[in-house]
Amino acid sequence: MHVDKAKKRIAKLINKGFGGYPQIELAYFGATEDCATEVVVSFVLTEGDAPQQQRFTSTQDVRNDETIQSVLIKIIDRANAGTVTEVAGVSLPQKNIL
Repeated sequence: MHVDKAKKRIAKLINKGFGGYPQIELAYFGATEDCATEVVVSFVLTEGDAPQQQRFTSTQDVRNDETIQSVLIKIIDRANAGTVTEVAGVSLPQKNIL
């Protein structure tokens, strides 16, 4: 699947709003706000369940990585997600404080 097609499909699913469970949330992380090098996919089967998470990383922007975007679509489809949400923007990694 082409990256533009995958991005449009994900955006369409996000814009649908809440449609029940299972629910998938996408959160992007990177060293700068312009380049997300990691995406975290959180899956919640039913309300009150603890989320299961999977991370994908790249040396380039994961939002423009055709392989990662295609995998995100496959995860959403196979989970039969009722709701897809996205954390706005790119979060900077948190520093470990001891």
